[in-house]
Amino acid sequence: MSNEPLKVLIVGAGFGGLTAAIECRKKGFSVILFEGNRSRRQLGDIISFGSNSGRIFRSWPGVEEKLDPICHHSDGLDFRTYDDEFLCRQTWGAEADWGKRFNGHRGEIHEVCWNHALEVGVDIRLGCKVQEYFETETEAGVVVNGERIVGDVALAGDGVRSLARTIVLGFEDKPKSSGYAVYRAWMPTEGLKKNPSTAWLANPDKDLHVGWLGPDVHFLVATLQKGTACSWVLTHKDEADVEESWSAPGYVEEAIKAIPDWAPICHDIIRATPEGCLVDWKLVFRDPLPTWISPKRRIALIGDAAHPFLPTSIQGASQSMEDGVTAAVCLELAGKQNVPEAIRAYERIRYLRVLATQRTGVTNRDAWHKADFDYVRKNPESVKLPRLDWVLNFDCEKHAYDVYNETVESLKADPDWKPDSRL
Repeated sequence: MSNEPLKVLIVGAGFGGLTAAIECRKKGFSVILFEGNRSRRQLGDIISFGSNSGRIFRSWPGVEEKLDPICHHSDGLDFRTYDDEFLCRQTWGAEADWGKRFNGHRGEIHEVCWNHALEVGVDIRLGCKVQEYFETETEAGVVVNGERIVGDVALAGDGVRSLARTIVLGFEDKPKSSGYAVYRAWMPTEGLKKNPSTAWLANPDKDLHVGWLGPDVHFLVATLQKGTACSWVLTHKDEADVEESWSAPGYVEEAIKAIPDWAPICHDIIRATPEGCLVDWKLVFRDPLPTWISPKRRIALIGDAAHPFLPTSIQGASQSMEDGVTAAVCLELAGKQNVPEAIRAYERIRYLRVLATQRTGVTNRDAWHKADFDYVRKNPESVKLPRLDWVLNFDCEKHAYDVYNETVESLKADPDWKPDSRL
């Protein structure tokens, strides 16, 4: 029995779950990945991966080559005011030494990662909605469609509604309203090409990225794939009382009402959005969890299940991927006989970094939304996004290998070190 590989159960085939699965397979573990949907869904719009997660993609053979043709490759972001006055241009050249960014359609990037997971031998089981998590001193398991499936460890990457949150916390936590919502669209550029005011955005030779900023609203537009695709996001105040982040079909005229006095070009871009291409996404906020791991240290939360991010952090998916890599390293170093040690080390290594990165979602949003526009016009550089070395110039795999032993020693030095103690 001891010669059998570590058996890892992973729930949720988002970017965190797929990364954990791929990295665990690279280390020779047996991996089952459960996904509740009956098929891989090509959903979403633009998603951003900073250089900290870009290095993970680049470590997977063949993946970078498949991502390059579908990703956004602008060399900068032009900031303009809501009345279309040019403010400044933010370029990314200084980040070249940190690695490579990958921005594109969520569904298209997800498909590349999904296929790579299959290539490395991940057992992906569709239509498998987890109904229950359980653990003992020696194993972790899930109930899927009425069947109990057992492994050495379970990684819950099934989002903010994950049932594992309750076993970890001991109670069901409730979300809070963030006070904001986002209209999001992904669309072909035919409509933009028909209007002289927007045709320049559909440039076959150059990807473009423009952000219009106004009081408590920002509107970001990106074109890609040789001028054939456009994505835009409009973040605005919204006091709707919702139980959880949710999305519904969006309507062009409702989106325009969020920016009634803005420059005509902004209205023109929104009006070029075909029916069915617009989503209205309400954002809720959750307080950081006190812990991500279960009492017997056999179940760990990863990704949004552990730490949902506001979109303005531009790090939600990247941090989920870092979770997956770190969990795999910890399990490798601890070995099959020491899974609880690995799970505790994973949480300790990741927790403070994630907490600090989560906070950037609020600070980035407020830097735009709470800005004094008289000041902004006089100091246009003030709207540039902070590009933080400690976030982006980071190798999570190397870091996990480097700090694992000292992390475990610090945990064991705690007088409360025992199987059921908390971080």
